[in-house]
Amino acid sequence: MKPLNALKKLPLILIAMLLIVACSNDDDNTTPVVGTLNIVELALTDSNLSNLVAALQRANLATTLQSGTYTVFAPSNAAFETFLSDKGFASLNDVPVDVLTQVLLNHVIEGEFNSSSLSTGYNSTLATESSTSNKLSIYIDTSSGVKLNGISDVSTPNLQASNGVVHIVDKVIDLPTVVDFALADDTFSTLVAALTRNDLTFDYVTTLSTPNGTAPAPFTVFAPTNDAFGDLLTELGVASLNDIDEPTLKATLDLHAVAGANVLASALTDNMPVTTLGGEITANVTGGATLTDVNGRVSNITVTDVQAANGVIHVINKVVLPQLPKNIVGVALDTPELSDLVAALQAADGDLVNVLSGAGPFTVLAPNNAAFTAFLSENNFATLGDVPTDVLAQVLLNHVISGSTLMSTDLVGLGSGYASTEATGAGDNKMSIFFDTSSGVTFNGISTVDTPNIEATNGVIHIVDAVIGLPNIVDHAIANPNLTSLVDALTTGGNTTFTDLLSTPGDFTVFAPTNDAFTAFTNPNTNDLNDILSNHVVAGATATSSGLTNSYVKTAATFGATSNNLSLYINTDNGVTLNGMSTVAIPDIIASNGVIHAVDAIIDIPTVVTFATADPTFSTLVDALTTLTPATDFVATLSTANGTAPAPFTVFAPTNDAFAAITVPEEATLTQVLLHHVIGGMNVTSGDLNNPGNTMAPSLEGDDLTITLPGTGNNIADLTDGSGNSDIGIIAVDVQAGNGVIHVINKVAIPDLTN
Repeated sequence: MKPLNALKKLPLILIAMLLIVACSNDDDNTTPVVGTLNIVELALTDSNLSNLVAALQRANLATTLQSGTYTVFAPSNAAFETFLSDKGFASLNDVPVDVLTQVLLNHVIEGEFNSSSLSTGYNSTLATESSTSNKLSIYIDTSSGVKLNGISDVSTPNLQASNGVVHIVDKVIDLPTVVDFALADDTFSTLVAALTRNDLTFDYVTTLSTPNGTAPAPFTVFAPTNDAFGDLLTELGVASLNDIDEPTLKATLDLHAVAGANVLASALTDNMPVTTLGGEITANVTGGATLTDVNGRVSNITVTDVQAANGVIHVINKVVLPQLPKNIVGVALDTPELSDLVAALQAADGDLVNVLSGAGPFTVLAPNNAAFTAFLSENNFATLGDVPTDVLAQVLLNHVISGSTLMSTDLVGLGSGYASTEATGAGDNKMSIFFDTSSGVTFNGISTVDTPNIEATNGVIHIVDAVIGLPNIVDHAIANPNLTSLVDALTTGGNTTFTDLLSTPGDFTVFAPTNDAFTAFTNPNTNDLNDILSNHVVAGATATSSGLTNSYVKTAATFGATSNNLSLYINTDNGVTLNGMSTVAIPDIIASNGVIHAVDAIIDIPTVVTFATADPTFSTLVDALTTLTPATDFVATLSTANGTAPAPFTVFAPTNDAFAAITVPEEATLTQVLLHHVIGGMNVTSGDLNNPGNTMAPSLEGDDLTITLPGTGNNIADLTDGSGNSDIGIIAVDVQAGNGVIHVINKVAIPDLTN
């Protein structure tokens, strides 16, 4: 063995002797002339590279580096010592020659590159990947000095040799894995963050670091750039990687790695199936190398054949995705029994396809094909094309509840109630829809869910068996089982007056008594039921709860045989109460022709006493009529039904402020004062008065009251009392009760107390 070892050392000894001769012939100048020594000769002159020289000798690479032109990243002695220690080798002689050879070749690139000519990017070394003999890549980063594969820094650059240049580095550059390149190249920092997220159920780093020759290596990795991940977050509508759930992230990452194959770009062909860890994607090369995922999304391969020791990386500009959950439109397109719905969405005015492709969330009640067939037949349309597009759009929008994802379990938990659809109802309010889960899940009493809970990315679809038309007030009343008593009352004896009225286009506000309200109502005044029901309807306005204030409105009921509509007092101090006797329990049920407010008590025909007690403006007057005058039953008198003397009444009702301006007299006088505010046997409305001029009528006290039109100042009319006071202002008129009318005055009227 000694002669053989001596022969191995001979080339280096000869080189050393040549160097000594060269130095002695240079006038004793011990510094070699730059560029006259080849790379090996140059290494021999530097004591800090003795381990490199020894390694080159052991790997039999000295001869290789004496010819050709190379750039050598030469590890210092300390670098080699660290390498041997990290790998568990006692000396260079313990390193297998084939391994040492590839490690050394991994420090050599062809061509001469001074530090100033190096740029950030990939180059090829003389090392090779074992299964393909493809040259390994090296990643050079010049952003701050020169760093190689993210681990080794150039400490001494630009040592010129006759056949290249040597840069001394502080670390041995081991054979890189695909993981090493991902870590070294900042272009892949987001990919690294994804691969190392702590909730992943798969150890990508360990797996992708598997050495070549051990399954599942080698790998082909399609590496998305940081920009590709940024575009993905925008596409998915999330702020960061942490917003992507673990199963989706893992399924996505799996699609970027092929196990057991080192596939170079030259091996790709058009329509080539590529089997990744997560399933199949398709490669194409015509017009540039691309990958297409199962969603039809195309990723361009922008950099190819970054060769690691255990695989190859191709850089892509778009993240490859697994089968994405579809949005509502996508689900409908994939559901054969919703083909008519898709056609209707496309035909409708307003671009509803784009609406339902939006972020949502939406709950969509999707009529099946049979439902659309029945809808067309019932409305005498031959095809969807015969339906006016504006009508079709509103009908379709009436199947869309936006702002929430209502699963069937949510609806069942609620039992029954109302939601708002995207259709436009009366007053430009969103249309209401009634759901009931007492027997399946039904909507507006006409459409039942056949297939619930088809989830989409932007909401949920429930397939229903009937198209839900645009409901009018009567439709809503019929649909709600808590309003059956009202429906029965409206239609008793075949009566269609109300159903005809409330089915017509227009604006109505209906205060709808619930079944419990009907059960509790005894009709103590034996009023006609039709009159009572009319008193729950306000025509000409869609009054939603948000627009209600303390005020009087006119109902469809009338005073006796006249055309004077009865008044209804609305108070919003604590919820919404009506005539002081009925409270709104469910507000704002929007129909196509108005709004329903479900109320907890029937609103009987009001008397003048009803309004006095309901309206807090008259609380002092009520005290005067009751507490302060116990000897006179004003309440009973003023509650006398119309047609029975002394009804009807015309009442001039002083406000609280009016009473506050006087000293309330003792009972006998107060009784006369109160009687002086009432005209018996007459229902005198503002329209009955002489205008301009005076109208006189005797009060129940006996003295005349004189009404003068027009009034002075802000007064509607002026009132002159029995004492001759003419500065009493009538400030509101025609609060019509069933047994009389109230006009509001701003001062207490005083009779002639001397007669």
